[in-house]
Amino acid sequence: MATQPRLLPAGAVAIAEAKALILAGRPVAVPTETVYGLAADAGDGEAIARVYEAKGRPSFNPLIVHVHDAGEAGELAEWNATADRLARAHWPGPLTLVVSRRADARLSSLAAAGLPTIALRSPAHPWFRELLEAVDRPLAAPSANPSGTISPTRAAHVLAGLGKKIELIVDGGVCRHGLESTIVAVDGANVRLLRPGPIDLGLPLALAGDVQAPGQLASHYAPDKPLRLDAESARQDEWHIGFGSICGDTNLSPSGDLVEAAANLFDLLHGADASDRLGIAVAPVPARGLGMAINDRLRRAAVPLG
Repeated sequence: MATQPRLLPAGAVAIAEAKALILAGRPVAVPTETVYGLAADAGDGEAIARVYEAKGRPSFNPLIVHVHDAGEAGELAEWNATADRLARAHWPGPLTLVVSRRADARLSSLAAAGLPTIALRSPAHPWFRELLEAVDRPLAAPSANPSGTISPTRAAHVLAGLGKKIELIVDGGVCRHGLESTIVAVDGANVRLLRPGPIDLGLPLALAGDVQAPGQLASHYAPDKPLRLDAESARQDEWHIGFGSICGDTNLSPSGDLVEAAANLFDLLHGADASDRLGIAVAPVPARGLGMAINDRLRRAAVPLG
């Protein structure tokens, strides 16, 4: 946790400092043309977990991943003609496309909330675009505010909301749009509006469905196998996911670090589900800080489908 956040004007010095922090796995508050975002390396699970931790008591909703252009998006997603048409018309800009995630994409499963889709956007803010070029990797960046509060449209809002929970706030002035991006789901040639925003595509707001996105209640991942919680030991034919001193077959965090546990959660659940055991057991995780979100995620995952 930062002892005192630095506030730097958007410029070359801020690029250098933000790049260094992001490559070290630390989130940075940055300006965009929509609202201020809390940016982190989208391929680094622990960095994404720190984003959730800074925002406070998060639910694991998918995050928007920011890319430089459609070419980079195609390295992360199954990019089709419809997505390309929308990107050519509205990128860079405040339109987010929810598309199928490539199996080989260098993305943390935590950034995608364990879903088979990913939300992608190419930002128009010039400083943020320079940062994307400097770090040369996709950046996940939810709004830079405590969960459930008003989104920040100026650096002072970020400072008031996140205080000493982050190390650097880059001041790019007042956000141009001051409203989160429009989000659409692209499924083949079909486009559905999931969240209205600055770009009006003339679509009706979609009813709740199986495609989820930032700003909606996420459909939480549930394994095919039965999941038992608060298990200090495994039963016969259970794969045991440990935590801290409870070793298990795999371990969320041997040191009891909740940031590490959150970063590992989805990957270990997938691994347990792919094992030859008939069930999954998960060791107790403390219900504090990120542990509250981890337990919420696990409780939802333990509910049988159907």
